[in-house]
Amino acid sequence: MKNILLEVKNYIAYVTINRPNVLNCFNYETLRELGNLVDELSSNQTVRVVIFTGAGDKAFSAGADLKERQGLTEPEVKRNVRKIREVFQAIADMPQPTIAAVNGFAFGGGFELLLACDFRFAVEQAKMGLTEVSWGIIPGAGGTQRLTRLIGEMKAKELIFTARKISAYEAFHYGILTKVVSKNSLMSSCEKLAEEILQNAPIAIRQAKYAIQQGSTVDILTGLEIESKAYEVTIPTSDRLEALTAFNEKRKPVFTGK
Repeated sequence: MKNILLEVKNYIAYVTINRPNVLNCFNYETLRELGNLVDELSSNQTVRVVIFTGAGDKAFSAGADLKERQGLTEPEVKRNVRKIREVFQAIADMPQPTIAAVNGFAFGGGFELLLACDFRFAVEQAKMGLTEVSWGIIPGAGGTQRLTRLIGEMKAKELIFTARKISAYEAFHYGILTKVVSKNSLMSSCEKLAEEILQNAPIAIRQAKYAIQQGSTVDILTGLEIESKAYEVTIPTSDRLEALTAFNEKRKPVFTGK
């Protein structure tokens, strides 16, 4: 059985962590498979939005596979932490917009995975949090950095230092989630957002994401220069000319990603 499943339809890639019997925890093999798939999708021009979710109805991901960790040497633990950090950074760096469809528990590495995505939808029953300090470690896949940038230093410290498990509605209140939805409407809600994105020019979407992410950690003047260069990439595209033609012809543009 594959640890990671992929389905692609209507320009959307659906990536599923497929270890429901262990709450979709990440062992090294799962991380390796996920990393390889993310690399493939990042260079796939026909995939315009990526949705990440977990198999079953209990968990998005409960984080690291602690049973595997018990049998690892210290160098192997360091290898696993380095791998999960690299994979989640690759997800954060994907040129396509990414959506986390949080269908249940999202603890530790599972929470860090949703933080690496651009948008986060969760079912009402979901519980989540960075619980690492209760295990004698700290978040090691970007949690201390991404959560702080998302909700601010004080609130991030509160959640990390207490290892607090919060509800979906609390996560929404903190500003972590895009939306809280019913279990039956989770995927359709994610797809609705994806379809809104898909109506627009693919190259422009990728360049807008690049400008936002690359500019978020630099001063404003450097950020404006990044934005300018990203804008220039869109100028010679057929999609830009198609948008102008469609405006003159009073119709919706048909974007081809060229």
